[in-house]
Amino acid sequence: MKSEVDDLILSQLLPESSPIREVDLLYKMMRDYPSRQAKGMRPFLCVTTCKAAGGTEGDAILTAACIELFQNWILIHDDIEDGSELRRGEPSLHKRYPEGLALNAGDALHARMWEALLRNKRSLGTEKTIAVLDEFSQMVNQTTEGQHMELGWVAAKRWDLSEEDYYEMCTRKTSWYTIASPCRLGAIIAGCTPEVLSQLREFGMALGVAFQIQDDSLNLIGDEEKYGKAKSDDILEGKRTLILLHLLEAAGGSEKEKIISIMNKERDAKTSSDVSYVLSMVDRYDAIGYARKRAAELLKEALSTLKGVGWSGDRESVEMLSSFARFAVEREW
Repeated sequence: MKSEVDDLILSQLLPESSPIREVDLLYKMMRDYPSRQAKGMRPFLCVTTCKAAGGTEGDAILTAACIELFQNWILIHDDIEDGSELRRGEPSLHKRYPEGLALNAGDALHARMWEALLRNKRSLGTEKTIAVLDEFSQMVNQTTEGQHMELGWVAAKRWDLSEEDYYEMCTRKTSWYTIASPCRLGAIIAGCTPEVLSQLREFGMALGVAFQIQDDSLNLIGDEEKYGKAKSDDILEGKRTLILLHLLEAAGGSEKEKIISIMNKERDAKTSSDVSYVLSMVDRYDAIGYARKRAAELLKEALSTLKGVGWSGDRESVEMLSSFARFAVEREW
C-alpha cells in the first residue's frame, strides 16, 4: 500500500519538471522528502481503518496520499524551526538548499495538498469530500497549535511545566495528525457514525502520546541509522519531553540547576560534554524507564478503546490496527 501512495504522489500529485529553471528547482525540492524512505504509518492507518469499517483501499488511497503530503510539508517547516540537520537519514532540506527556498517548498507542498484533496469529489462525492476537508482543517489547526506550544516553551525558557502540560502539547502536536485524523479520515470515507469517530479520536489521543514518548526515547538511545534523525537532537533543541520533565522532578537541586542551564543554551552553544551530562542523569534516574511505563499504560488504554469499536468491515484490517498500536509503542525506529 505504501508503494501505491508513493507512486500516486510522485506520478500524479506533484509536478515533475518545468522549463523555467527556478520553478524546476522548486519541483525538485517538493519531491525530495516524498522520495525518501519513510514508514508510511499515517496512510496505512487511513486505508486500514477504511477497510476495517467496510470501505476499500481504492476509496481511501487519494486521501492517504494527501496525509503523506501533509507529513512532508510540516517536516520541512519543523526541521527549519528546530534546526534539525537530518531527516530520514539524509540532510534536512534547508541543509541542502537555502533556508528560504526550503520554506517555500514546504508552502508549495501545503498548497498541493489542498488541491489534491478536492479530487475526492470525483469518487466520494461532495458531502464526504467536505467532511474530509473539515477533518484536515482540524488536523492542521491542532498540529500547529501543539508545535507553537513546544516552540513557545523553548523560546521562553519555561521549565515550570507538568506532565499534564506535556500530554496536552502531544495530543495537539502528535496525536491528531499521527493517529486520530488518519483513522478518522478512513472512517469518514467508509461512512462511519459519529460514535465511531468519537471512539477513534479517543484511541488516537492515547496512542499518539504513547507514540511520542517512544519517539522521545529513541531520540536519546535509539540507533541513529534506523531512527533517521540525529541522536540526542531533543537535548540540542531544548525540547520539553516527559523524560526531561521527570528527570527535573527526580534530580537534586544542583543537578536540576545544571540540567536546566544546559538545556537553556542555544543549540550551537551546547557541547558534547553537556549532552553527555544530561544523558548520564537520564540514565541515573531511569527517566526513560519511567516514560516508557507511562507509554505502556497509554497503549493499554488505546487498545481497550479500539476493542470497543463496532467494526463492520474486514476483520484482518481490524487486527492490523491492533498490531500497529503495539508497534507504535514498541518500535526501535
